[in-house]
Amino acid sequence: MNKKKATIYNILFLAVSAAILIFLWMAPPETTAKIPYDENHKAFYDMPKKEAEKKCQQCHSKEGGMPLPKDHPPKYRCLFCHKKSERRP
Repeated sequence: MNKKKATIYNILFLAVSAAILIFLWMAPPETTAKIPYDENHKAFYDMPKKEAEKKCQQCHSKEGGMPLPKDHPPKYRCLFCHKKSERRP
């Protein structure tokens, strides 16, 4: 490969990399509610993710008293979006 072609590829690579970085930098902040660290949720902080997700429906259902909105995404991947709070009292 000649030097001119290599320079063009390097510039193209840098431009694409810069565009990706700018796109990621401008992404909106995370808006999904975090799991509160309270008496109702404290036990889930020490459980593995999959085990904790199985127990969400106990409270977050019609029978549990705190149902999720009808337009809520799939109910089996709770901790994919809802992260644990970083603050622990």
